[in-house]
Amino acid sequence: MRPILLALTVLGLLTGPLHAACDGQSLTPSLTPAERAELDARLADLPYASGNHWRATRGDAVLHLVGTMHLGETRLDGPTTRLTPLVEGAGLLMLEMATDEKSALETALSTRMDMLLLPDKTLPDLLPETEWQMLADAMRQRGVPPFMGAKMRPWYVSILLAIPSCMKEQLAEADGLDARLERRAVAKGVPARSLEPYETGFKAFADMPFETQMLMVRSALSSPEDGEDLFETMLSAYFAEDHGASQVVLEVLSPRLTPLTEAENKLVFRALDEALISSRNRAWIPVLEDALEDTDGYVVAAFGAAHLAGHEGVLQLLADKGFTLERLPF
Repeated sequence: MRPILLALTVLGLLTGPLHAACDGQSLTPSLTPAERAELDARLADLPYASGNHWRATRGDAVLHLVGTMHLGETRLDGPTTRLTPLVEGAGLLMLEMATDEKSALETALSTRMDMLLLPDKTLPDLLPETEWQMLADAMRQRGVPPFMGAKMRPWYVSILLAIPSCMKEQLAEADGLDARLERRAVAKGVPARSLEPYETGFKAFADMPFETQMLMVRSALSSPEDGEDLFETMLSAYFAEDHGASQVVLEVLSPRLTPLTEAENKLVFRALDEALISSRNRAWIPVLEDALEDTDGYVVAAFGAAHLAGHEGVLQLLADKGFTLERLPF
């Protein structure tokens, strides 16, 4: 579901299209008339719902914004080729997590296991037996022994569950659009910088009510086939440059694909959207403005496409700051 995808975005784990071993199919064609009507109504009220490459200008300041996927595959080859000259000519490339912050994250994960582990109780203590057995099976499919998963914080478990087991090999590739653009920038001597410290995502999760984290775990207890279909649903929309639809359609589908009630689904979506998208978008605007002021030439900012659209999306927030926005080829 969308909250899990947002969580993956924060940690740089959001993948590209399904691995060859996956058989996911987009669920968008299967929408009922009522679901289609809800999707269309919500998209009609969503600013900047389409377009993966935008230029924002204010006076002499020029900022290019690129919506990315953090791990990738062949469908990214074309955008990479087209965007390479743009990045090579920039004065600065800004990313959600540049190489230095990724290194800091890896160090933290290897030395600060308390960030990922429950301090006292275990998940079998907190879940009904039937749901714990479902969770244990899902962990085994992803190569995580249940006795280890039992000790993990619920938000982290929900991330593991969100990744289809058939994508296991792809997680090691680290060849998404942001990584590709960073390599090309560095090769040309263009500096790359992070929009925020790596701790930002962890803090957002840690500050979330524990009850919400447990709902995230339950919402991710869908069948493997549903998980693959959800990813392909989002990814097909992304590569059609309908990034707004790629997020909203998953919310529309959530009532039929999760065991949560409508109220529980809305609570999770609202909590994660504010913590992982809207609040970070607001924090990025002054960072981007400072970068424009301090950089000779234009700036390119490449980050998860989920951050582009919406009333508190990066594009609308820039428009509110007096920037003129123009959609460009991706």
